[in-house]
Amino acid sequence: MKKLNFFLVKLLQFVVFAVFTFVVLAYFGAMVLLPLDAVAILVKLMGVVGIHGFIGALIAIPAVGYLCLMVYKTPGLCKMIVDTGIDLIKTGKAKVDAFNPIADAVKG
Repeated sequence: MKKLNFFLVKLLQFVVFAVFTFVVLAYFGAMVLLPLDAVAILVKLMGVVGIHGFIGALIAIPAVGYLCLMVYKTPGLCKMIVDTGIDLIKTGKAKVDAFNPIADAVKG
């Protein structure tokens, strides 16, 4: 019975690890994909207006680059975004490590 309980604790620990890994990857992935999505939306919007896709991309990429520059120059915003991701990582590590005393108690 002890081996089964130990296995269940380790299984739950892995599930928590997998969930927090997914959340961190989704968070930082969204930071990469947001500007790319903005470029795609602007190109489609210019296509609706009648501007060809290639010309629309030549206009949209510098426009989104300028918006990213404005976000970068905003005091404290980039640091806050990265710190939020780091806090997610620290919280996930703390929650995964919280299972170790439970596993030790069940094992021994």
